[in-house]
Amino acid sequence: MKIEGAVALVTGAGRGIGKAIALTLAHHGAAVVLTARTMNELESVKTEIELAGGKAHAVLADITDAENVRQLFSEISAKYHRLDILVNNAGIGKFAPVRDMPLGDFEAMWALNVRAVFDCTKQALPVMESQRQGAIVNVASLAGKNSFVGGAGYSATKWALIGFARSLMLEVREHNIKVITICPGSVDTSFSSTTTDPKRSEKILHPQDIADTVLAALIMPDRAMVSEIDIRPTNPK
Repeated sequence: MKIEGAVALVTGAGRGIGKAIALTLAHHGAAVVLTARTMNELESVKTEIELAGGKAHAVLADITDAENVRQLFSEISAKYHRLDILVNNAGIGKFAPVRDMPLGDFEAMWALNVRAVFDCTKQALPVMESQRQGAIVNVASLAGKNSFVGGAGYSATKWALIGFARSLMLEVREHNIKVITICPGSVDTSFSSTTTDPKRSEKILHPQDIADTVLAALIMPDRAMVSEIDIRPTNPK
């Protein structure tokens, strides 16, 4: 895929992995639509992109709300009349043993990590199908392939996301739409705090590592699709 001139939507674009992906796509010539639930973070990323000569548009949205999603995609359609890349990055993690986890925490993870991905993807597909090309990038987690104490709720949502993406890939490849799922290990963001061991941040993944991986998968030749990538620290010890 040619990134220059493409239109990309990045969810959870105000910080961490989403911010890094947005900055990277903009640096390579994409017009990036930034969305999240905190406008001052979005405006900060937008300003950073524009100061570097890139193009960005910020849209405040809660993508767990179906009406917000509909309005988001309507705004993209009105402004750009196309969508080439959807990055389903927004997500949350709540960690506790099942007996201690409030049902509301599980429901909040399911709403953002799975249902919002489904909703955004469903909105993007008709546009990409009409273009006969596009890419849907899902930021999952190695927690979607592994189990750990306190991770039952979070892992369940990431296992679901990976299963969704694998089936989606088979459904849409005939329309020249790539489905790419990135499964990172621990990343040095506010989601995976390293404050108790500052030296650990030197070893674990950084948001730019994930952004570079996304870019590499997107710019594969049109005939080739990398559908799933595990990415972990080389030597975390």
